[in-house]
Amino acid sequence: MTEQAEEVRRGAAVYSKRVLGFYDVFVVRISSTYVWRCHRDRMVELYDQNLGARHLDVGPGTGWYLANAHTNPDAAITLLDMNTNSLSNASARLADSAPSTVVANVLDPLPNDIGPFDSIGANYVFHCVPGSWADKGVAFGHLAAKLASGGVLFGGTILGRGVQHNAAGRRLMAIYNGKGIFHNSDDDAEGLEDALRQHFAEVTIDIVGTVALFRAAGPKAAGT
Repeated sequence: MTEQAEEVRRGAAVYSKRVLGFYDVFVVRISSTYVWRCHRDRMVELYDQNLGARHLDVGPGTGWYLANAHTNPDAAITLLDMNTNSLSNASARLADSAPSTVVANVLDPLPNDIGPFDSIGANYVFHCVPGSWADKGVAFGHLAAKLASGGVLFGGTILGRGVQHNAAGRRLMAIYNGKGIFHNSDDDAEGLEDALRQHFAEVTIDIVGTVALFRAAGPKAAGT
């Protein structure tokens, strides 16, 4: 296992059943609103605007955002994560949708037997992925390859540069990066846009608080 793969594995392992038990309160409700200053409703809007009939959710956490989306109740949902606790938790919450689950690392090519998808959500995923935007951007290529014609990739990621963190944000950034939960000290919006444009023709990014909300469409063929 490479050092990067081991860092990904360690980061994913943080989400134990106990941690997931308070994820909705601490991450979705408190941290997003008061620390990162991007209210959960903005994330739900992303889902409402982009959720397709065949949807892949990467790093679904507890499935809160999908469960609270207001569109496409009949969407075929696939959940992807390295952590089986997250997959079990989100699957239980989304039981009415009977989601499929995939254990995989987005830095590796994704299984041949999944996709194509009309939408892919990756919410609060990439600030947890180790490396520079050039390293993380490999995952954008893997996800682009799984999009159907007209499909869209969307999500949100916490930035480390080019935004103003409050005192709580600076403290949590130091703790999470120190423990290897986050890998985003050098993440900026420009690097995110460049990495996305390597694999998509259309990219939009909105900064809300310290979070970059992104949408990418028009996946490019590999090597173009």
